[in-house]
Amino acid sequence: MNLRNISKKLRKNILILTHQAKSSHIGSCLSIVDILTVLYLNIIKKKNNDRFILSKGHATLALYCVLHHKNIINKKTLFSYGKENSLLMGHTSHHVPGIIFSTGSLGHGLPVAAGIALSSKIRSSSQRVYVLLSDGELNEGSNWEALMFSSHQNLDNLCVIIDYNKLQSLTTVSNTINIEPLKRKFQSFGCDVEIIDGHNFAQIKKALKKKQKNKPKIVIANTTKGKGVSFMENKVAWHYRSPNASELQKALIEIENA
Repeated sequence: MNLRNISKKLRKNILILTHQAKSSHIGSCLSIVDILTVLYLNIIKKKNNDRFILSKGHATLALYCVLHHKNIINKKTLFSYGKENSLLMGHTSHHVPGIIFSTGSLGHGLPVAAGIALSSKIRSSSQRVYVLLSDGELNEGSNWEALMFSSHQNLDNLCVIIDYNKLQSLTTVSNTINIEPLKRKFQSFGCDVEIIDGHNFAQIKKALKKKQKNKPKIVIANTTKGKGVSFMENKVAWHYRSPNASELQKALIEIENA
């Protein structure tokens, strides 16, 4: 199965499970599906003990669906999402197989990833550490402290991916706290920065495979919140809403025919 078809399958499961659980954050989940697909199928190497942290833990359902595709969690566990006593919490939980750090309180993933990367560097390990942040999460000062630390320690085994869908909470990122000029800011912190289309599999793969020297890597991935479902794309409401039965069927048909 190619990456495009896998991504479509993941989107369908996200839609079905969000509807079933009447849960939030479907827009955030759909914006990172393509990134996670490339990461888990083409980039993360088990033999190197590579690590991944989803710092934007509210989009955890996308990660659960990927872990199911990789046979790390089974179908029964995946479809328990939103049910009583489910192992799968609404924010990323380290109790789930394949997840190393619980997130949801924004700004925590990158500092922990930097610590893991430093430990690996001290041990001269070939391990690489990947962390995925939301754009609104960049309002948290802990991320910028972690970047200064990572640059100072020459953590060229650390790759930070920004899900730049340009919406957060109730409005746009620019209306909340303007984070531009984002590339120049990251560069001023001593990072190697690349801007890509976060839904283009070839661009994602190329950016994540490219090695940096003596610097942390930042990949700014331009994405669309709610990607793949026309009536969800770039709509703030889908940070909170779940699809009803008719919306679910309409969305599933759109994805199948895309």
